[in-house]
Amino acid sequence: MDLLWTPWRFAYITGADQRARKGVPRELDAWPGDLGCVFCNLIAAVDYVVEHGMSRDRAEAAGGIVVRGSNCFVSLNAYPYTSGHVMVMPYAHLDRLAKVPPDAAHEMMDLAQKTERVLDAVYRPQGFNFGLNLGEAAGAGVAGHLHLHAMPRWVGDTNFMTTVSETRVVPEDLDTTWRRLREGFAGIQ
Repeated sequence: MDLLWTPWRFAYITGADQRARKGVPRELDAWPGDLGCVFCNLIAAVDYVVEHGMSRDRAEAAGGIVVRGSNCFVSLNAYPYTSGHVMVMPYAHLDRLAKVPPDAAHEMMDLAQKTERVLDAVYRPQGFNFGLNLGEAAGAGVAGHLHLHAMPRWVGDTNFMTTVSETRVVPEDLDTTWRRLREGFAGIQ
């Protein structure tokens, strides 16, 4: 039997790194807080380091923030199913779609539409998955903070690795994905 190692997922899957604050990458560790939410921590840590001298681009790259709106933002999924897997979410810590204020809900959908255009231009997929998992029972990994998954798909991208080994093969590192998508968003209106 062949063994496939994914040590970078161990802390996420097991919660083994109890010292780490969820959503705070090491490069943003100067932020002293902990809001108890991976996405709230991420935004707060990025904003903190920018306020304290780090360039916005460097901070957002470290945090995987691809683009920001007034009420919502697009972020890389740190554990993607495919290259280009991102999430669109409100800044507000809300757990239900019905709780999202109308202006944020509209912006979320506008960002989802832009995300589709950018993913199409950058990756040329044959399809897309866009989806919300609301609540733990629905499969939400972060049940307390609503987030819309968006990912490009190709015919045959689910193969024996996923089916038999419960392992995904993602051919692009997150730094490259962030750069490509950041440039893609900068090129659309």
